[in-house]
Amino acid sequence: MLSGKTIVLGVTGGIAAYKAAEITRLLVKEVALVRVIMTKNAQEFITPLTLQTLSGNPVSTETFSLTQESEIGHIRLADTADLVLLAPATANVIAKIAHGLADDLLTTVLLATTAPVLIAPAMNVHMYAHPTVQANIHALTARGGYHFVEPGEGFLACGYEGKGRLADPEDIVEEVRAALTKKDLGQERIIVTAGPNAEPIDPVRFITNRSTGKMGFAMARVARHRGAEVTLVSGPTSLLPPRGVRFLSVRTAREMQQAVLSQYAQATMVVAAAAVADYRPAQVAPQKLKKQAGNFAIELTRNPDILAELSQQKGNRLLVGFATETEDVIQNAARKLRNKNLDMIVANDVTQEGAGFAHDTNIVTLIDRSERQETLPLMSKDEVAHAVYDRLLALKNGTASNKS
Repeated sequence: MLSGKTIVLGVTGGIAAYKAAEITRLLVKEVALVRVIMTKNAQEFITPLTLQTLSGNPVSTETFSLTQESEIGHIRLADTADLVLLAPATANVIAKIAHGLADDLLTTVLLATTAPVLIAPAMNVHMYAHPTVQANIHALTARGGYHFVEPGEGFLACGYEGKGRLADPEDIVEEVRAALTKKDLGQERIIVTAGPNAEPIDPVRFITNRSTGKMGFAMARVARHRGAEVTLVSGPTSLLPPRGVRFLSVRTAREMQQAVLSQYAQATMVVAAAAVADYRPAQVAPQKLKKQAGNFAIELTRNPDILAELSQQKGNRLLVGFATETEDVIQNAARKLRNKNLDMIVANDVTQEGAGFAHDTNIVTLIDRSERQETLPLMSKDEVAHAVYDRLLALKNGTASNKS
């Protein structure tokens, strides 16, 4: 996602400056080109050598250094940036940016750049809550081109507890991805379902499947990156909900049905990536079932077909289903597409290496309502999600090409 992007990382003088090392590492891991600018105060907390080693590039510290100006230059830094990230950003530097001051290399670059600026504040809880700081944040947000990563809450280095600690490096990098993603889903309100269901047998046992929720969470995350308002309805998983999405946690298929229907009236798209349980125990034992001699049978009854129900009230919405198969993949997926009146189905052969449950990658075939097929190579689940939304927008705009 960040491969080939130039990120100018501005590090200012707060105790959280040491976290700039991890942020740099994560950005470089995604093959971003990282150029670091450090204020004088930042160098009291972490050395330029550390960030130079991690980024693989010289660290800029002075406006009037002949060496640095000839090799990098503040205008070159400003012009080549795809995004400027301030992490951590102190109250002082936020005030300078809000009022157009340029008294060091970092603030000079910020005035000269036309790239988006992502600011991750870190400061004392009372400083962050101060009306002046909040007014500066609001002024920059209203100005356009400036985005903020909200600080976290917890124990602060100053001894206080509350809101003001630097957001986790992983969350900051997530917001970098979002800031650099085209916002072509800005008019969409998307429901995404994810994960398995857990249908209870008794208080300690349940029926489920191998879904981990990774594909559905990727669909929700990418939709939010592309500007959509996203509601993620998920069965039980070990995943943390993506930032910026509305998260509804459910367990059973009937709970998922109710959650989806409660949001359906406002939705423009539904991406049904959940591995919904087709059956549930007809009776749930009130107490733990004890082991007995001989065999034991559980009577199963059908669960509601959520996609089929949604298609009956479809209107102008776009509906996307997923077909997890082990044989006759395309035929089975196409049948599901027709039977459930879908606009597109994502067919997934879980027997292929690197595809299906628990993997970070997938191999899928997209089949649209005209039964045009596009088989994608092995790619990350985020890349699959982008391909799905690209195809959906082409369908919506009537520009889908005939690929098979």
